[in-house]
Amino acid sequence: MHIIKMSPSFSWWTEEPHRGTPVVVKMENPNNWSMYELETTSDDDILISNNFSESKTHRNKNAKQLTWVLLLKAHKAAGCLASIAAALLTLSSAIRHRISSGRTDTKTSNTKSKLYIFLKVFAFLSVLLLGFEMLACVYTLMRPIGVKGVFHLLYLSWVSIRVNYLAPPLQFLANACVVLFIVQSVDRVVLSLGCFWIKFRNIKPVLSDGGDDLESGNGGGYFPMVLVQIPMCNEKEVYQQSIAAVCNLDWPKSNILIQVLDDSDDPTTQLLIKEEVHKWQEEGANILYRHRVIREGYKAGNLKSAMNCSYVKEYEFVAIFDADFQPTPEFLKKTVPHFKGNEELGLVQARWSFVNKDENLLTRLQHINLAFHFEVEQQVNGTFLNFFGFNGTAGVWRIKALEESGGWLERTTVEDMDIAVRAHLQGWKFIFLNDVECQCELPESYEAYRKQQHRWHSGPMHLFRLCLPDIIRSKISIWKKFNMIFLFFLLRKLILPFYSFTLFCIILPMTMFVPEATLPAWVVCYIPATMSFLNILPAPKSFPFIVPYLLFENTMSVTKFNAMISGLFQLGSAYEWVVTKKSGRSSESDLVSLAEKQPVPQRGNSMPDLDEARDEMKKVSKRKKHNRLYTKELALAFLLLSASARSLLSAQGMHFYFLLFQGVSFLLVGLDLIGEQVG
Repeated sequence: MHIIKMSPSFSWWTEEPHRGTPVVVKMENPNNWSMYELETTSDDDILISNNFSESKTHRNKNAKQLTWVLLLKAHKAAGCLASIAAALLTLSSAIRHRISSGRTDTKTSNTKSKLYIFLKVFAFLSVLLLGFEMLACVYTLMRPIGVKGVFHLLYLSWVSIRVNYLAPPLQFLANACVVLFIVQSVDRVVLSLGCFWIKFRNIKPVLSDGGDDLESGNGGGYFPMVLVQIPMCNEKEVYQQSIAAVCNLDWPKSNILIQVLDDSDDPTTQLLIKEEVHKWQEEGANILYRHRVIREGYKAGNLKSAMNCSYVKEYEFVAIFDADFQPTPEFLKKTVPHFKGNEELGLVQARWSFVNKDENLLTRLQHINLAFHFEVEQQVNGTFLNFFGFNGTAGVWRIKALEESGGWLERTTVEDMDIAVRAHLQGWKFIFLNDVECQCELPESYEAYRKQQHRWHSGPMHLFRLCLPDIIRSKISIWKKFNMIFLFFLLRKLILPFYSFTLFCIILPMTMFVPEATLPAWVVCYIPATMSFLNILPAPKSFPFIVPYLLFENTMSVTKFNAMISGLFQLGSAYEWVVTKKSGRSSESDLVSLAEKQPVPQRGNSMPDLDEARDEMKKVSKRKKHNRLYTKELALAFLLLSASARSLLSAQGMHFYFLLFQGVSFLLVGLDLIGEQVG
């Protein structure tokens, strides 16, 4: 609370003292104040109050009193600005420290790429235009009325260029992206309605022969020969838990063979995995260790090499689990019986669940996306079309379907989608089991997640180029061709990342500097909010993260757009495969159950260098972690923040808040402030 007594005083800017009535101003905050005029020297004689209805003796505030009130408010505002300035200086100092101590993404991506150069130039121009517009506003306010200077003429020329040359093509591009946005939103709504219908009618895949209920856990008395494959590459954090989980599958040992397909080029990792396999062999598990001498074709090459073994002919089905997946013991009993009596069925896909979905903000946002993917996209497509993209793991294939479709091919980085498309063209049907889950891990660092998303979005476009002629020439129905070309590939793999990046990261900020082209508020706010609401429905506990989810999805659009372009035009990174880094987390219940079943290590049978290998592994895990700086994201952050500042001049409130928060989102991601840091 401020109490200020004012009396006739001497000002520093004049020789004459002010003549007037003494005033006392009592102020709790700028909106709660009162003023008292003193006729005597006593402070107790109150003549004026802020409440005009309290007494008839109250007088109206004169101009001088209001001046003092305004000065007090200005003092308060100056204090707030000083606090904000101090906070900004602290933030800028932290950013400078993070930049000086961080690592850029130079080694992991080509920062001299055309997209990065475009974004950097665009951000630089946005800052220049922002300064130009601010100078124009200041000049307009301060110049004498009727006076036209050189700057005024220059600004009129800029406005003429905007109206005649920039606004029309920008508005056309904006309208085109809005149309694509609406089409994709309609597709999302239709999928959500399909999921609602499945829930409402309780539609589930049933056994074709009307066999026993799979919930009983007896597998319907159907135990064919099953081959289980665990492809891995330098994944020393998770090999133990995945091998243990697969070895504990509840299936007759005479009817199952486990292949550990180790593509590791690290001798320490090879030694540890080989020892783990040896321990389970001693426990009676039917498990083999395979290591390729010639490592070509990434995961597809690894699987293809394993399928060429002569003993594979004895098996009818093959189950595939990536190195971080931990199937439950009854997994095969809930999936394999669906093949019985259904000779057209080529694939049974289970749903993923995540042991670390609540680890940090990044994993929570990923969980929202993948929950919608499995609950809505995979389930709806599997129920109504009998086709969806194989997820690469946690699925069981009929080996005959793989062979008739051409087997595993190394031509793309999405070998799972490749084999699914070719099998669908051969007439094979797929089933998705939403109630059968297989636990796995989500990437906990942005670096790992970004690399994973790059592969997931460049591979489909590369595959589309290769498969389009085969799709057109295939004998499937016109509707299935339309679904595969337009919905599966173009709409969900190409149009989605294209308009997300172009509309919200390029066109929207451009309309701030070229206000003659506009984007309505329903495009900027209402439809994205509705789509985010639909996306988050399968994960209702994630509703508090709906706003971060919306912002983060737009932030990821730069990575997805870059990947889509590289895959579509077969640029350098289109065939880049980086194994997603794992942390080796397991749920508590899994650790207890595996500890009870896992064989006790026999010290006498340990390999001589095993202890040294484990010590080396611990040293690697303790290495200091560093943050990374992502140049494309930082360039877009400055672009969007400059556009948000420009939107204030146009008094576009909705656009300002969206651009401000989206720019901050890009800044946080660009400084690697989301997720875990990497070593």
